[in-house]
Amino acid sequence: MCQSFLLQIPLVTCVLRRVQTPPTVRIIHSGHACNVEEERHTERVYTIREGETLELTCLVTGHPRPQIRWTKTAGSVSDRFQDSSVFNETLHIAKILRTQGGRYYCKAENGLGSPAIKSIRVDVYYLDDPVVTVHQSIGEAKEQFYYERTVFLRCVANSNPPVRYSWHRGREVLTQGSDKGVEIYEPFFTQGETKILKLKNLRPQDYANYSCIASVRNVCGIPDRSVIFRLTNKTASPSIKLLVEDPIVVNPGQTVSLVCITTGGEPPPLLTWVSSNDSLPQRSVVKGGTLTLPAITSDEAGVYSCVASNNVGNPAKKSTTIVVRALKKGRFWITPDPYHNDDNIQIGREVKISCQVEATPPEELTFSWLKNGRSLRSSERMVITQTDPDISPGTTNLDIIDLKFTDFGTYTCVAALKGGGIPEISIDVNISSTTVPPNLTVPRGKSPLVAREGDTVELECLVSGKPKPIILWSRADKEAPMPDGSMQMESYDGVLRIVNVSREMTGSYRCQTSQYNGFNVKPREAVVELIVQYPPTVEPAYMEMRQGLGRPVVMTCRVLRAHPSRVLRFEWLLSNRLLHAGAFDAQRDETEYTIRSLNRDGWGEYTCNVINEAGAGKCTFQVTGKAYPPEFYYDTYSPLWQNRPRVYGFKLQWTQMNPNAVDRIVAYRLGIRQMGLQRWWEQEIPVDQTINKGELMTHNLTELIKPESYEVRLTPITRFGEGDSTIRIHLFGVLHNTPSLFVFHCSFEEEPICMFTQDKNDDFDWTRHSAATRDTKYTPNTGPSGDRSGSKQGFYMYIETSRPRKEGDQARLISPFFNVAPKNPYGITNPPAYCFGFFYHMYGKHIGKTHSSLFLSFSKGQTTSEGPVWSLSGNQGERWKQAKVSIHPTASFQVVLEGIRGPGIEGDIAIDDITLEEGECRDPPNRVWSTVIVLQEQTEGKNRKQDTENGLQLTR
Repeated sequence: MCQSFLLQIPLVTCVLRRVQTPPTVRIIHSGHACNVEEERHTERVYTIREGETLELTCLVTGHPRPQIRWTKTAGSVSDRFQDSSVFNETLHIAKILRTQGGRYYCKAENGLGSPAIKSIRVDVYYLDDPVVTVHQSIGEAKEQFYYERTVFLRCVANSNPPVRYSWHRGREVLTQGSDKGVEIYEPFFTQGETKILKLKNLRPQDYANYSCIASVRNVCGIPDRSVIFRLTNKTASPSIKLLVEDPIVVNPGQTVSLVCITTGGEPPPLLTWVSSNDSLPQRSVVKGGTLTLPAITSDEAGVYSCVASNNVGNPAKKSTTIVVRALKKGRFWITPDPYHNDDNIQIGREVKISCQVEATPPEELTFSWLKNGRSLRSSERMVITQTDPDISPGTTNLDIIDLKFTDFGTYTCVAALKGGGIPEISIDVNISSTTVPPNLTVPRGKSPLVAREGDTVELECLVSGKPKPIILWSRADKEAPMPDGSMQMESYDGVLRIVNVSREMTGSYRCQTSQYNGFNVKPREAVVELIVQYPPTVEPAYMEMRQGLGRPVVMTCRVLRAHPSRVLRFEWLLSNRLLHAGAFDAQRDETEYTIRSLNRDGWGEYTCNVINEAGAGKCTFQVTGKAYPPEFYYDTYSPLWQNRPRVYGFKLQWTQMNPNAVDRIVAYRLGIRQMGLQRWWEQEIPVDQTINKGELMTHNLTELIKPESYEVRLTPITRFGEGDSTIRIHLFGVLHNTPSLFVFHCSFEEEPICMFTQDKNDDFDWTRHSAATRDTKYTPNTGPSGDRSGSKQGFYMYIETSRPRKEGDQARLISPFFNVAPKNPYGITNPPAYCFGFFYHMYGKHIGKTHSSLFLSFSKGQTTSEGPVWSLSGNQGERWKQAKVSIHPTASFQVVLEGIRGPGIEGDIAIDDITLEEGECRDPPNRVWSTVIVLQEQTEGKNRKQDTENGLQLTR
């Protein structure tokens, strides 16, 4: 490898033009497309086979480089692909599914004008195996019901595009009218998606093998699919039987087996199991018609169904319910005499003890009562009842009428299930002279309770009484959930504990007694106020401020929210050095710090701390003189050229983002490395003048080795030092910006003349000129009076025919290489088309019969084709005219523009506004063209000659 492949060529910093342009966008495809169609209203439809790879590339132009976003369904992600929008040029979906079809949108925006949006409809093609189902005309299937009956065979296959069906009986093709006993039709309600074969009053020959063939006519290479159904005199719909009880009641931990057998059906039915819980338990085992559930749990209870299907008639289904025994959540409450206002328990009054549990199954629940450990039976004064399960399920009551002193003691409610195997639940209730109703208070100093955000807080209500009830906590100031997400939280000690309290939890909290585990009296309640303090929320949280030396910098920190809202003070720091501190003005919610004239010591990180009792909010400002990154210019042709067989050059072009935001850029550091290698080659490119926004800068990279690709890094430098870098990967031989969207335009307004070069082997050169500088003293009756747009200041290229030029002298202008050829040019029958266009001005009496021409030919090196593609001679009048030629290159090529001097000095020829665009030429001029165009084509190792008989020799 050459040790020095990058020559030290000074930077050309001339202003070419303002190059900020709004975005344009186009979608191209690669991957496994079956077809791409252009429909009406320019809608594009891309068809692809299911399981193939979808690859769509969004080609954009615009400067600065637009941001690209792929979305589906008009910018939303309702039909999400790859979980979100795709923010790069290529949308890649491997093994595409039918559900991923739809309209995809590519949106490009760079802040200039409206965003550019293009869409393409992706149609995913597929064909599933067809399914044949058999039905009779009336009633349910019975044994041998098909004899002397009408039978329908329905064929269904999911597909895109719509499927076509054909029926065969054995090897015989069945069509409508081919057999009087057969009808083939599509019922209206299926919208043509199924094909039904009707066999009227079965005959012996109708018992046969029937084939349904589904076809999408080999679209996308999808082959036909078929299914065979054998119809016999024994064909019957399935019937099954479950060898289990319904319901099945089991204890947790038991192993449950469900057995399902077929009792009929031809062909033999297929048995499957389904559950009401959407899916079978993970540990379940299915073997034939037996479903086994080992060590069953309460979560696995539900309805289990056996389904038998053989595509004849309707599937058979039998179900059973599995109930898993359970007892949980025992509670009690005491109700004093409801006919007296006093809530206390008093001798001679009535007292009711209620006990509640949750039981599965509820009908197996049994209750028993004990007093001081001894069994208690219902009597006239001790009445034991069990409430209606529909009103209050799982509840029993003990009514003690005319309470006596001897009735004081411990009463125990015992709940059990009849089937056994589940532990009992026992609930003890003490009735004594010390049994008193509850009382609820808030401790002194516990309301309002002030806490800081992130703390753990405990809201407390003191509850007294015997027995002590459960306390229910809820929000008192609004209908909002508690910290755990529920509307109520239980507490057995009256304390509500909140971990990591947030500002949204500020408010009033209600504590109240529950009837459970206490007295069934009017609830006692209290309210606790919670105040959550939090540090100030400020903006901006972080801001980068780029500024040049000697300029002012103003930093503003604004308070958005804080509690307490009275902000105590603020501090401004540079690194850790205090710059300024003070208290907030009561009328303001922001503080400013101003640097009147930025110096080198002023660069760095500034922090503004806004402080209240809960802590500090922080605004951070990074003040820097770092320059913004340059923006590579992508809207040009691929600017390659080469002057030796093994090396090539590349014209790097860029603009500077916000060049006036910081100090003047004095240089750029250019780094370049060959792809695959680690070493960077660097050089500094000086900048001698101030760069304005939108000005295009160029630098020629030379001595690049064919066919290697390179990574280029460009970094602006100011007095601050290096700024932000931009990296671009340049691929040799490929249009970097738009591989299939090619537009080249040259109006010769800039001195580099779009990288055109003069042929060193011709007789004289083309001259860049404008009408404002043309000397008409010697040739008053020749040449244009303005450029193609009519401007006298606009530039064009022309051949000067004055002395020492003589008749027949040639001037040739050679374009750079256009890398627009397909990736694999060999074996291509239809190479892509491009339209080469230009404006010409041929005015003067000495143009005469000697043709003045432009040539296009294919060659390697300096060899051109045998003849011109386009030529014109003669005086065409004092006006600009346009010529267009369609070309079909199979490799990289050059354009040679050749002018030949006529017999006198009044015969100048001018050209302007050269274009090369993808696609055939549209609306070509109706006039006779005469300039000759030559394409020089770069081929791999051999010369490819363009046949002038393929429409390239034009005469109109």
